[in-house]
Amino acid sequence: MIGGLFIYNHKGEVLISRVYRDDIGRNAVDAFRVNVIHARQQVRSPVTNIARTSFFHVKRSNIWLAAVTKQNVNAAMVFEFLYKMCDVMTAYFGKISEENIKNNFVLIYELLDEILDFGYPQNSETGALKTFITQTGIKSQSKEEQSQITSQVTGQIGCGGGGGKQSIAIDDCTFHQCVRLSKFDAERSISFIPPDGECELMRYRTTKDIILPFRVIPLVREVGRTKLEVKVVIKSNFKPSLLAQKIEVRIPTPLNTSGVQVICMKGKAKYKASENAIVWKIKRMAGMKESQISAEIELLPTNDKKKWARPPISMNFEVPFAPSGLKVRYLKVFEPKLNYSDHDVIKWVRYIGRSGIYETRC
Repeated sequence: MIGGLFIYNHKGEVLISRVYRDDIGRNAVDAFRVNVIHARQQVRSPVTNIARTSFFHVKRSNIWLAAVTKQNVNAAMVFEFLYKMCDVMTAYFGKISEENIKNNFVLIYELLDEILDFGYPQNSETGALKTFITQTGIKSQSKEEQSQITSQVTGQIGCGGGGGKQSIAIDDCTFHQCVRLSKFDAERSISFIPPDGECELMRYRTTKDIILPFRVIPLVREVGRTKLEVKVVIKSNFKPSLLAQKIEVRIPTPLNTSGVQVICMKGKAKYKASENAIVWKIKRMAGMKESQISAEIELLPTNDKKKWARPPISMNFEVPFAPSGLKVRYLKVFEPKLNYSDHDVIKWVRYIGRSGIYETRC
């Protein structure tokens, strides 16, 4: 499928080269350098045809990745491979740069041997690759273990919605390949040997008694047929010592809206006619606080007798706790080969709660 893969720097020098078909020669390397990298005019198309040879290319910073073929191939699959290759390299050694590629060229060739089989993409999932391809010679001087618990809240809530709980019931969960499942079944603790870099250790889902970070209270009053008065109050439902960030409330407006006057005491609000919504943004908000916004909506006269459906108010946010109630009770690290003890390691646990589809009916 893919005849060859070449990785260039911004000068057109080849950093990585792997050829899978005999019909791809050195002239293909030079052709891409001359006609794309050093072209007089910027090449905007991601596919370039030169002398019956197709070059599929993507650019990351100052690095070019080019897949070369002389056959009629599935373009979507080739680009999927190129983007996956970028993701894999980023997961292994961070930023895709000339220095990092030169320092990890042996690793990149190992990855290509696993990902491509005679030019046909096989396994490009980072988690699976890290189980049998690891970076050698890694030593940590700081001896730190960082964990992050990320939760996403999704649901539609009534005007007076709320929630709270003392325990968590997990509906289902999946683990990374490195987790010892027998230990979890017996002791309800997660024991694992972590792969290099970051990994998603556990993914879980719960549907009962979610702690709702915010309560949204809307009030919509129709003043005749050409005016609406809207008032929305949001109340934070978490500890006063915590701060929510990146708060955005989207209040829908009728299609025949002609003008909107908005008053808000905190944050910034703007009517977006193209989206038929008032967008209210607040940078941060402490727990057990409330903010409100008021708006007068002018409507154009219409012959349509159908009543406005009042779509739900949506909200985006980020809070420093897990709305599911999931907590890490303890984190222990053992490394006998490097003489690490649990007391030598600095351990961090970070909680992040983000909104999924968080809506409140008007």
